[in-house]
Amino acid sequence: MTTLLDRPQAPARAPAPAPARPRRRRGRIGALATPVVVFLFSSLLTFGLGALSPSNPAAAVLGETATPADIARMNHEFGLDRPFLVQYLDWLGSALTGDLGRSYFTTIPVADSIFAALPVDLALAVLAVLLAVLLGGSAGIGAALRRGGRLDRAVTVVASALGTLPPFVVGIGLVVIFSVLLKVLPAGGYVGLEHGLLPWLRFAILPALALSLDIAASIARQLRTSLVAQLGENYVTGAVVRGLGARRVLFRHALRNAIGPAVTVLGIGVPIVLGGAVVTEKIFNLPGVAQLTLQAAAQHDVPLIQGTLLVTVTVVLLCNTLVNMALLRLTPQGRRS
Repeated sequence: MTTLLDRPQAPARAPAPAPARPRRRRGRIGALATPVVVFLFSSLLTFGLGALSPSNPAAAVLGETATPADIARMNHEFGLDRPFLVQYLDWLGSALTGDLGRSYFTTIPVADSIFAALPVDLALAVLAVLLAVLLGGSAGIGAALRRGGRLDRAVTVVASALGTLPPFVVGIGLVVIFSVLLKVLPAGGYVGLEHGLLPWLRFAILPALALSLDIAASIARQLRTSLVAQLGENYVTGAVVRGLGARRVLFRHALRNAIGPAVTVLGIGVPIVLGGAVVTEKIFNLPGVAQLTLQAAAQHDVPLIQGTLLVTVTVVLLCNTLVNMALLRLTPQGRRS
């Protein structure tokens, strides 16, 4: 079967002029300024959800036998009797220095609790992203090069099916297959990377795979569509006519122009990974930030809830900023913005 690179095309078109440097600089400044504004708004919303909650943390800490005087004294110790804006600015200023306060119930610093659980989520997220890129990228490229063939149809069907399944359903299915039937991987639990790469991978591969398949399916669909369009462009034919090898034409020219939508999907997939971690951590019994947040919500531990939400928002914004910078660097469209 001939590939799309072998198809005759029209003569190569002239290369586009180089983008102006000031416009590129404005695009980079915008990519950095937007997350700052979103962070400030998100921090205000996060603090407001806790500060304006109808539950009284002081009453919850002291118990049912507390008197109104005891509750008022505890509210003063927590600083809850101050104006809302003063509380927010004080909390934000401390958060920017790494101080997220202390838990109302355990008095443990919130930052210590979060950063004890955060490596679990970050390790799983990195592994999930790597699996999504590897599986989705390979499937998308293969389907584009064999457009209309069996591989293309198979990738389309599988990607469409995986796109309809939420991570917790995939997670349960993986546990049934690999833990119950085949008995080759543990159904739950976690060991850190300090115990070795292979022991960590045995416990991390199933939850990471459950989080990655939906993103991999989206990457495969987007990459297949955009790569097919790029392989039909005149500059690809011109490169082939000039004697460039098929591999170089694919990876140095066509793929670079086609990768933009796939990178965007990857950036959108980071919040999906973090959001899906709530249920996935429950299925696989993982000691991550999602479980910490659920425990804090059950106890109405406001500082811990605010801290976990702020850290999660920060991680998502950092990932989206990296994606935007990558788009500015990799794609012609981004370099012209």
